[in-house]
Amino acid sequence: MFLSNKQNKKWHYSIRMSHFTKIKTKLYDRVTIEKSLTDLNIEWESGAEAIRGYKNQQHSADIVIRQNNNHDIGFKWNESEYELVADLMFWDQNYSVDKFLNQVHQRYAFNLITKVSEQQSLEFVETENLEDGSIRLLLRKFN
Repeated sequence: MFLSNKQNKKWHYSIRMSHFTKIKTKLYDRVTIEKSLTDLNIEWESGAEAIRGYKNQQHSADIVIRQNNNHDIGFKWNESEYELVADLMFWDQNYSVDKFLNQVHQRYAFNLITKVSEQQSLEFVETENLEDGSIRLLLRKFN
């Protein structure tokens, strides 16, 4: 908050409010998020970075997706899961926020299943992309 007293007559208050929205996800593994973004051909940067928002406001993020309009998207760890952080007024992706998150979640689930199946000695027999956008996986246990 900024306070000023111009000519000792009136107080002027200026409160700088954040335009950033935090959206909870069910994403817990950073490496799997990064792989999923890469699989979806989404360019990202890793590291404790700042994303840019309205009037040059910044918010910290662990994974940053730069947008052409200089208003970025980020994923930030909140001690229990990664949240999507963005100024939604400046969303500049090919898909709506909901569709974007659905695609990331779907690819994240696919990559997590892949990771866990390898750890449990399972192999992929078949992967099929269905018309409704879902992915059908057939796994087999091998000795």
